[in-house]
Parts: sequence; structure tokens; C-alpha cells
Amino acid sequence: MSAMWIILIIIILVALVFWAVYNSLVTLRVRVDEAWSDITVQLKRRLDLIPNLVETVKGYASHEKTVFQNVTEARTSVMSAKGVKDTAAAENQFEGALKSLFAVAEAYPDLKASQNFMELQSELVDTEDKIQAARRFYNGGVRELNTKVQTFPSNVIAGLFGITNRDFFELGDDEQKQAEQPVDVKF
Repeated sequence: MSAMWIILIIIILVALVFWAVYNSLVTLRVRVDEAWSDITVQLKRRLDLIPNLVETVKGYASHEKTVFQNVTEARTSVMSAKGVKDTAAAENQFEGALKSLFAVAEAYPDLKASQNFMELQSELVDTEDKIQAARRFYNGGVRELNTKVQTFPSNVIAGLFGITNRDFFELGDDEQKQAEQPVDVKF
């Protein structure tokens, strides 16, 4: 009789461990999905601001058509991107186009002094900060999920239920090289 109790206790313990590990994997997966949703909300907010910013700059720099076209094309790429890798690549292209737009804006003192432009630029900076925070939150969740998916015994349970690693939201190669360069400050 005591052997049967020992077997029953072992089965209950294994079931409890299985239950706890599975629930923790599901919790992490949901957290990563939520974090991705936060990123897409902030990207949408930025994409909604850009047409107003472009129109404001166009009024001052109508001969800079290629810059406006690049921003519009990059914005379209971000809107049509599917998944983390495609979105990250489109996002990196879009950030480059935005830098060109702001470079054009720098050449027009009247534009830089425009209240409308200043408000749009401020909103965009705020949105960029929120995007960065959402990326950090997402990558933290992905790190936790990927670690759990790859370590024993949770890797066995993850494999049984098809829970797999997620991709990090990372800089592209060009952006990584640029980020590694020291900032050149001139007065």
C-alpha cells in the first residue's frame, strides 16, 4: 500500500510541476504578445504624425521631392510589414528617411520657428521615446520567454505545446554600425 502512495505522490508532484511550467510559459507568451501590441500602437501613432509633419515641411521646401517620397515609401513599408523581422527592417528604413526629413528642416530657419512644426516635432520625439520603451519591454519579455523555452524542464513542455522562441526587435546592420560610432559634438 505504501508503494502506491509514493507513486501517487510522485504523479501529483509531476503534474504540479507540469502545470506550473506550462502556465509560466503561457504567461510569458501573452506578455510578449502584449509588448508587441504596444510597439505596433506606438508605430501607428508615429505613422499618423508623419503626414502632418511632411505637409508642414513641404510648405517650406517644395523642391525637396525625393526626401518626401522616401519618407512616404518608408512609411508604407512599415504599415505593410508583417512580423518582427519585417517590421524591424522597415522601421530602420523609416528612421533613416526621417533623419533626411529633419535634415531638410534644419536648412529652413522659418520652418524650425513654426509653432506647428515645433509641436509636431515634440510629439514625434515623445512617440520615439515611447517606441524605445516598448521595444525594451518587448525584448525583455522575449528574453524571458526564450530562456524558459530553452531550459530544462520547461523546454520539454514548450516542445509538447509548440511554444517556440521569438525574434528580438533589433537594429539592422547599418543602424548597429552607426550606433557603435562615437557621437561627434561640435560647438
